[in-house]
Amino acid sequence: MGPRPARLSVADVLRVGSVGLRARRARVVLSSLGIAIGIATMVAVVGLSTSSRADLMQRLDRLGTNLLTAEGGKDRDGGAARLPKNAVAMVERIGPVEHATATGNVDARIRRSAAVPEDRAAGVTLQAARTDLLDALNTRVERGTWLDRARERLPVAVLGRIAAQRLGVTAPGEKILVNDRYVVVVGVLAPVELVPTLDRVALVGFPAAERYFGFDGHPTTVFERSADAAVDDVRAVLARTVSPGDEGSVVVSRPSDALAAKTATDEGLTALMLGLGAVALLVGGVGVANTMVISVLERRQEIGLRRALGATRGAVRAQFLTESLLLSALGGAAGSVLGAAATVGFARVQGWTPVVPPLALAGGLGATVVVGVLAGLYPAGRAARLRPTVALSGA
Repeated sequence: MGPRPARLSVADVLRVGSVGLRARRARVVLSSLGIAIGIATMVAVVGLSTSSRADLMQRLDRLGTNLLTAEGGKDRDGGAARLPKNAVAMVERIGPVEHATATGNVDARIRRSAAVPEDRAAGVTLQAARTDLLDALNTRVERGTWLDRARERLPVAVLGRIAAQRLGVTAPGEKILVNDRYVVVVGVLAPVELVPTLDRVALVGFPAAERYFGFDGHPTTVFERSADAAVDDVRAVLARTVSPGDEGSVVVSRPSDALAAKTATDEGLTALMLGLGAVALLVGGVGVANTMVISVLERRQEIGLRRALGATRGAVRAQFLTESLLLSALGGAAGSVLGAAATVGFARVQGWTPVVPPLALAGGLGATVVVGVLAGLYPAGRAARLRPTVALSGA
């Protein structure tokens, strides 16, 4: 019996498969670029989506999901319903309620000064507020002070952040014109994440609103906080507690639901971006396949020489399939690094905690293996079918 042919070890297969990559480095970079872009897109999309959801959960934990609001809707005649003056006191009688407060809309014109024409409003409205509003909303004053028992009776106001920008107020102590009366700004609120409408209003105390601006004392919105486990129970009775016998005229909502709904929107956008990443990965796979086909055509004599020296068709097939896998793996590794870096950079800019799921990185590398195999099957098979005499002749 003749000598048995030696089998190539894994190290030999990798060494032989990398020959073509080392010899054509520029082509390797360009061919793997499509794979890198696809993987980077997919990793970054998953990472940013995860980071965004983690930030949202942190915000909800900080702000709380136990805040309910009750607002006047439409009465039985189709007009605007008004909440009773003692709405807050009635809500406080609900057993699980821990805190209740309210704001009320005030019909007033707000300008920076008398030099501003009345028909050029700044888009800022006036609301009456109770002194315990900040505690209920888990927010704070960014500059200056809040209303207390003394200030709620005086013509002073606290502005939302956007309201201060629109009115050009830069520091507490400045004055704004409400109807025909100047009001001193004593504070500017930090952004109110659960109730963003308060960012665009000027807040005065209930007594001051009644005394100086003709406010009727009826609250427009009642805010209520209760124990987390009791939120659904309180929600079921809140409307008929605020307006007994006419609960249909009261609209009850949960502000944190708007933030939670953002997750569903982000998931739809994530799916779209993942689809675009998959398209880029597919295009990259086609580019790898094209590169490998050209490589087979250029290296016909090399293939013929290997076959003449005893290389089997399986060895030639393994060589080019390994080359395709290595080419895809290089692009996948570069794409994973770029995607992770993009996630960390963007998350830092947004103020999020960067989260790059290991599963996303593993999935990206796994996708490159699949693409490499599929892209290399046809070129490897074509190389293996070449006859040594035909390949060496260059025909």
